[in-house]
Amino acid sequence: MDEVVGPRLYSCYKCRNNVSLHDDIISKAFQGRNGRAFLFTHVMNIVVGAKEDRTLMTGLHTVADIHCGDCNEVLGWKYERAYEPTQKYKEGKFILEKSKIVKENW
Repeated sequence: MDEVVGPRLYSCYKCRNNVSLHDDIISKAFQGRNGRAFLFTHVMNIVVGAKEDRTLMTGLHTVADIHCGDCNEVLGWKYERAYEPTQKYKEGKFILEKSKIVKENW
């Protein structure tokens, strides 16, 4: 009998709340506050915080921290606006820090 396996997910490391699908990763070559980070097209079960301007490695961006919808842990941020034309592709996308998420269904 074949085993039914769901989609590969990423969850909050603290409470295991599902926050994104593996298929929504755009890039694994990003840097977060605490090391490596992944860029996602979509996330779920999160709360978006207040917008603020931050100077990141790639220039000035308007970002909003994203928190786990269950335990309120900061997991990364959402790119609201990129001021550099070469960075516009990040707008509306999400960073999840590798140290703040765990794999599920792998």
